[in-house]
Amino acid sequence: MAVVYDIFGDAFLAKISEYDFLSLFDDIRTEMIDGYLKRAVANFKKNCLYDFSSTANDEDRQFDVEVKDEDIDELVDIISDGMIVQWMKPFVYKQELLQNQINTRDFTTYSPAELLLRVGNAYKQAQKDYIQAIREYSYNHGNLEELHA
Repeated sequence: MAVVYDIFGDAFLAKISEYDFLSLFDDIRTEMIDGYLKRAVANFKKNCLYDFSSTANDEDRQFDVEVKDEDIDELVDIISDGMIVQWMKPFVYKQELLQNQINTRDFTTYSPAELLLRVGNAYKQAQKDYIQAIREYSYNHGNLEELHA
């Protein structure tokens, strides 16, 4: 049984509060979410037991790979976390551009610069959580005997 893209996209959307996605046309929203999915899968492929990278079928929007039922929830959680990291990336780049154009007087608790700084911190935390989830997955599912060979 193939794994459909929507299982990851639905998990991603459940984790964020992005109301702008609702105003997008369905095909544009799907294309954006699929892009986040592909980048998250690419970051996870070294550690994942399943080959989501080369089994992607964009026409049917599914991965042609057999995944055990007991593994799917964990994989969806990790990959959707990676999608969050990909979604947040543009916000961080906006922060860096704006930070260079404003002075320190503008950095007050209620300023847009402070908000952008917090977005950057949230991105770093999301990235840290994603990397930790990958490490835990690798530790729990990897073959430790290969490390000592």
